[in-house]
Amino acid sequence: MLAFSSQCPYALGAAIFSRDEAAAHSFAGKVRAGVVLINDLIVPTADPRLPFGGRGRSGFGTTRGAEGLLEMTTPKVISVQRGKSHRHFDEPQSGDVELFGAYLRTAYGRGWRNRLAAFLEIIRPLPAAQTGSPVNKKSNAPIGVVGSGLGGLAAACVLAARGYRVTLFERNEWLGGKAAVLEQDGFRFDMGPTIVTLPSVLRRIFSEAGRQLEDYVDLVRLDPQWRCFFEDGSQLDLVQNVGAMAAKLDTFSPGNNSGDGYQRFSTLSKKLSDLSARFFFYKPIGGLRDMFDLKASFEPKMLRDVMTMKMGRSVAGIVRSHTPDPRVAQMMDHFTQYVGSSPYGSPAVLCGIAHMQTDEGIWYPIGGTGAIPRALATLARELGVEIRKNTAIDKILTDAEGVTGVRTNTGEEIPLAALVSNCDSVRTHRELINGRVAKAFEKRRRYEPACSGVVLYLGLRGRYEHLAHHDFVFSRDPREEFEWIYKKGEPAPDPTCYLAATSCTETAAAPAGGEALYVLVHTPYLRPHHDWKKMFSAYRKVILDKLKRTGGMPDIEERIVMESALTPQDIHDRYHVLNGAIYGLASHGRFLGAFKPGNRSPDLRGLYLAGGAAHPGPGMPMVMMSGWIAADALDQDGVVEKNSVNRLAEPELAPP
Repeated sequence: MLAFSSQCPYALGAAIFSRDEAAAHSFAGKVRAGVVLINDLIVPTADPRLPFGGRGRSGFGTTRGAEGLLEMTTPKVISVQRGKSHRHFDEPQSGDVELFGAYLRTAYGRGWRNRLAAFLEIIRPLPAAQTGSPVNKKSNAPIGVVGSGLGGLAAACVLAARGYRVTLFERNEWLGGKAAVLEQDGFRFDMGPTIVTLPSVLRRIFSEAGRQLEDYVDLVRLDPQWRCFFEDGSQLDLVQNVGAMAAKLDTFSPGNNSGDGYQRFSTLSKKLSDLSARFFFYKPIGGLRDMFDLKASFEPKMLRDVMTMKMGRSVAGIVRSHTPDPRVAQMMDHFTQYVGSSPYGSPAVLCGIAHMQTDEGIWYPIGGTGAIPRALATLARELGVEIRKNTAIDKILTDAEGVTGVRTNTGEEIPLAALVSNCDSVRTHRELINGRVAKAFEKRRRYEPACSGVVLYLGLRGRYEHLAHHDFVFSRDPREEFEWIYKKGEPAPDPTCYLAATSCTETAAAPAGGEALYVLVHTPYLRPHHDWKKMFSAYRKVILDKLKRTGGMPDIEERIVMESALTPQDIHDRYHVLNGAIYGLASHGRFLGAFKPGNRSPDLRGLYLAGGAAHPGPGMPMVMMSGWIAADALDQDGVVEKNSVNRLAEPELAPP
């Protein structure tokens, strides 16, 4: 019988109980676990050297110690004894995993859940590269990309630049997904993402076609990166230079070493960012096992890398270990705002986002963030991508070999050689695929939506001079705020408001002297009892009262001359995301919260995933990186013949 023990070294592994010592040794080489202990007799013992029972004759884990354990760490299969017979599985089966989980919960209680989750990730088979003959042998079949969000546009550009025929399907009239634009009464608003970080990702996509990003987009660096407004009336600017920010913190919060703490946090953040760059970015990662070579798991360098990840610790815990000032901690929490999750539940490795932001900076594209999808669409057309707007996909067609095409909402069936889905990964499987593939996807993990939000688009008569381009009007108590949003599942009574006042940088965003003020407040993802037609009016008042009280805008209602809004229900209906989630899937889980579904489907040959609900997750640069990864994985797998290499068109003039 294979069992697991809470006393196993490294807090993860297996114990084999058998009266047959030779069989136990044989099984040890086949167990998919980090550490294995053999117990040669199932005999209870009080000897502390033998925590699993047995008399120690095997010599593993007691006489030979850790050196003996390391001899049995080559993962192959799970071996399970039931009754009188043994069964061997080339891959772990879900029923056995559930059996182990029930045993752990019964024997060791709640503390084992995270370890079980970690074990599930380690034993999960690596998705094999989808090599072999093309999925669709029709030489004239293109690759399809479903959804023209930033991930879909990025994937289409990369594939076309590498010589594939590509057809991009978009259900709406506009391209860019959530990166849409609202223009009304002389005001222009970015409807979705407003903060551009890591421009290197965008440059990499354009470089695939031998193009320069600067020929397509005019980017302006923003520093201060954002301005913070606190409930006590204090204000604090986040500046890009770490040393300058540390000095600013020593003045803002004197006598408690906040500046030194920020510098130490920045040093840790750089290590985490470097770790992400080596193991996490630009690779089709689906879990912890995909990041590391298990054969090297106990080498000193690999162990240092794993320790650097601070697994088991949260973003909030790391932040508060570096600053005693709750206001500074609240500001630092919001380096991870892009993932739409609570810093109290998100893994510490996400603190690496801080270095990415301070290293490459925050940028504003002239014309708004809508200039990014416009530039990608221009590049896609230059590369010969066929773009079909107003074409909704109702079904991904498959056969025994994999993806064969799509069916549109009008019933048209279009043959495809392979497909990149830029739709929400969960809804892709539930609504466009279903069947065996969807069941396998659902069993792999629990899919929790990230938060949703209420967005106000306020056209103001006269701008507020005390606002920066990006601002945070912080809640009175972050723990209370996140408790309401992520635990209770209800809008916070005193929320944090994020503001984008774009006329600070580009006066053309509003009529002369006015302001196109974007206001975003995070809310829970949609619950069955949420009726935002009834809830919106009261919550709009909560938001405006917060801006009046903490944001220094007492007369904001009198200044509003134009107004529009999105609620979680609107976001759900407009963008076809999971339960109205803005940021795809939540990043909760101190061990595995950073992982999203992998870009290469392990269940359906020829299917690749991009977008905020796929690896590496939400945020403008990550979503575009997901498109690059999906395209690169498809290209590396060789599942489609390059049957029509595109001739690169001459670049168009940069869009206005």
